[in-house]
Amino acid sequence: MLVRLLYASRAKAPLAITTTDAILDKSRNNNRTNGITGILCYSDDLFIQVLEGGRDPVCQLFNTIVRDDRHVNVRILSFEEISERRFGAWTMGQVNMTKVNPSVLLKYSEKQELNPFACSGHATMALLDELIATASVVSRSS
Repeated sequence: MLVRLLYASRAKAPLAITTTDAILDKSRNNNRTNGITGILCYSDDLFIQVLEGGRDPVCQLFNTIVRDDRHVNVRILSFEEISERRFGAWTMGQVNMTKVNPSVLLKYSEKQELNPFACSGHATMALLDELIATASVVSRSS
């Protein structure tokens, strides 16, 4: 059974680009082995991530993420059983949200800033769909 998990969190401290790159590299390697796909959107202190795959591997990975001391305020925005993957082209695609046009953010939230804690999981998923449609997701690797 396939599931999709959407969550948001804040970084305990600003992460260097080398740290973010290391997280993405490790994710891509581990996710390929575990059949997990998805994307990671990040800014200075904010993460939004979608994980897709089998229920047990996705839940196990999420539990690992929750225990990672680099995160605080980890919140599930959406969890659902799915019939097909939406983010299947990426073992872990990435979007640097500081490079996204603020008008796109305003379309899905109250202000021209990314704050998944102040909008619905549905709106956040719609934003991610738009980022895919506008080719904002990079590092395709399946």
